[in-house]
Amino acid sequence: MVRNRTNKGFTLVEILIVVIILGILAAIVIPQFTNASTDARKNSLTSQLQTVRSQLELYKLQHNDQLPAFAGATADLQWQQMTSQTDVNGSTTATTKDFGPYLQQTPVNPLNSQMMVEKGVVDPAATGHPATTGFYVNTTNGKVWATNQTPTILFNETTGDIQ
Repeated sequence: MVRNRTNKGFTLVEILIVVIILGILAAIVIPQFTNASTDARKNSLTSQLQTVRSQLELYKLQHNDQLPAFAGATADLQWQQMTSQTDVNGSTTATTKDFGPYLQQTPVNPLNSQMMVEKGVVDPAATGHPATTGFYVNTTNGKVWATNQTPTILFNETTGDIQ
């Protein structure tokens, strides 16, 4: 009596070939997802910086060419003049508040998740910044920059590079 055996499974070689092909595909695809998330954070920050800059200009126009003070121990207090209604002098506690709010919420830097503002009059690339700094504002011209994970490095939205 002769038995015909029909094998209905995969051989070890076939399984190894499939695993190798899947490994090659994963090695190609995974780095592209990593770059995509970094690019998305950069694009988000670029858009956010444009919004903050335009709203700072509007604030200056409505407040006798004065920038917000960005004063306070917390990020919410630093951004309070931009996220609350103010009077012509920038007071958020006045009874008559004719202006603002300019931003819906305190901005968060997507590159380092920081919200604190450092202010000054020098080129921000020439100085170090505290580790909690998310944004740098030049108090002379109102220009706003964002910091990277390393606070001494600034994001250049013109080129999309981190300087």
